Amino acid sequence: MIRRGNHRLFAVLGAAVLAAGAITAAVAPANAATAKSNVKDVCGAAKPGFDRCFAQARIDVHEPAHIGRVAGAAGKAAAAAAPAGFGPADLHAAYNLPSAGGANQTVAIVDAGDDPAAEADLAVYRSTYGLPACTTANGCFSKVNQSGAASSPPADQGWGVEISLDLDMVSAACPQCKILLVEADSANTNDLGASVDTAVRLGATEVTNSYGGTESSVTPGDAAHYTHPGVAIVASSGDSGYGIPNEPAVFSSVVAVGGTSLTKAADARGWTETAWNSDGGAASSGCSAWIDKPTWQTDANCPGRMVADVSADADPQTGPAVYVTDTLGQPLQPGWNIVGGTSASSPFVAGVIALAGNPGKYADASSFYAPAARGGLNDVVGGNNVTGLDCGGDYQCNAVAGYDGPTGMGSPNGLSAF
Repeated sequence: MIRRGNHRLFAVLGAAVLAAGAITAAVAPANAATAKSNVKDVCGAAKPGFDRCFAQARIDVHEPAHIGRVAGAAGKAAAAAAPAGFGPADLHAAYNLPSAGGANQTVAIVDAGDDPAAEADLAVYRSTYGLPACTTANGCFSKVNQSGAASSPPADQGWGVEISLDLDMVSAACPQCKILLVEADSANTNDLGASVDTAVRLGATEVTNSYGGTESSVTPGDAAHYTHPGVAIVASSGDSGYGIPNEPAVFSSVVAVGGTSLTKAADARGWTETAWNSDGGAASSGCSAWIDKPTWQTDANCPGRMVADVSADADPQTGPAVYVTDTLGQPLQPGWNIVGGTSASSPFVAGVIALAGNPGKYADASSFYAPAARGGLNDVVGGNNVTGLDCGGDYQCNAVAGYDGPTGMGSPNGLSAF
């Protein structure tokens, strides 16, 4: 691992800023949403040695739960009764996904602290949209602490909204997948990394991580927790726009997932996507100063690992419906909310990988860069993720034809690239 002082990104900041660790304040606000009116970061700025979740919640849209929203045993619900926000059918249509697959896959979700309502909330989401039940009783759902025991962590860490988002997005992408929720004792980077190791030990085929912290000199030492050949390790790029990349997304063994704004359109696809940059934040991208460039990345202006690799809907303004009752510390009411951030795109992409059933392909993200994968990805063109620092017209912060930082190689178009 070598440090580089000549990044396009750091030409403005100077190498000394990075060495001092004064990265977040120098590049862009950690909470890009604080000045916005209708979106709030679920997790606040993290203290040193800790990570923050990347979920962003709409605070102007809420619907309480009631019987009319629940599909019932027959799995039927009127379209007019659906909660606000995209549901599984919307996302499957947007990304051309099959309805079946992944029954032999286990997607692990790693989060901090306990959500005592996780399984009950998941049941409401799945029944509302007519998805098969996923419970402890039928063997589909399991929840453990970072050591792998059935007991919960000592306290709620305020990540309940994040946990519900993760569970719902995996369910939306892959309704037949098993789900393993691993709750770390805290958001400390060591606890979260240990939880990834536990997920793999317990048989996860995919692990999604919707959290991160700005890379630094200690980043290379954390890589081992996110290096598990044979298991697809997926992570959110972040929600602060163009700047210093976040770990764990920056590791070369991780599929780094960026974010798009997804809207319905009257065209052949029926949907349009641009790089996510709206009220609330923007998909993170950046060029690593600490992780060497993998051989399968060939973009011209970044000598290190470039984030992201692929993308999916992350814009809370065009986000999915999420059912959550554990709203500790949030200006949200229990029930249906719209939640986004790359915390939505990472578990969704992990679910798409599981739907395809080829986790062994993902010792790294190289398969997405192969020419054969291009037909299976929507090339996202348009928009940028500039929230402070600007890369000019460069691909590092602008969604252009081919590879770019905010959206990577593109979003899923069926399973041929997966």
